[in-house]
Amino acid sequence: LVDVIAAHKLNVLHLHLTEDQGWRIEIKKYPRLTEIGSIRKESMLGHYRDQKYDGKPHGGFYTQDEIRDLVSYAQRKFVTIVPEIEMPGHALAAIAAYPELGCTGEQYEVGTKWGVEERVFCPNEKTFEFLENVLTEVIDLFPSQYIHIGGDECPKTAWKNSQFCQDLMKKEGLKDEHELQSYFIRRIDKFVTSKGRKIIGWDEILEGGLSPNATVMSWRGVEGGITAAKQKHDVIMTP
Repeated sequence: LVDVIAAHKLNVLHLHLTEDQGWRIEIKKYPRLTEIGSIRKESMLGHYRDQKYDGKPHGGFYTQDEIRDLVSYAQRKFVTIVPEIEMPGHALAAIAAYPELGCTGEQYEVGTKWGVEERVFCPNEKTFEFLENVLTEVIDLFPSQYIHIGGDECPKTAWKNSQFCQDLMKKEGLKDEHELQSYFIRRIDKFVTSKGRKIIGWDEILEGGLSPNATVMSWRGVEGGITAAKQKHDVIMTP
């Protein structure tokens, strides 16, 4: 893929490394992310509406050495790799490995079906500590100025049902769960900025107020991009 990008005189590869259905990068501090989070018991077959599965376990991840090798290969081709670590949604593989990162502490399995998953990261101190440790290792591996933190498709059901989240919203003066998501992204933005890097997020990060240093990828149409640009933020149009 790096060769194809270089052949077309492009210079960025956005590499999406985590999802509900698999965690694809070795993190030394959290070995269960790959021991548990990188393997799902089966995958969907055919169309989503068929609800059929192949019954075969599927796994795999990049070791940190493989990432270094890939990054250095890409640099020789003048390609920058921008890593994406999804939050607060699309996090089921991580929560399956470390249940305390969810709002209920229940043990879940890595996702097997596609779509949007209601079990998302809980915005508690354990989660922020986890994500800061993960991002520290990711930033060490990828020299890219930008770190993508996702921010898309995060249902608020778990937060609505969580007493902790409701108390946190009162304490922080947040009027709804969209503002809670912005609180989440702002904390991560502050951390990534402190490391001398910048965050990119999908256009949902606009919904509760945009984090100060964020670049927005507008994927649900062009409106999010226009809104973010009017607020003097950099935008990548990806409708």
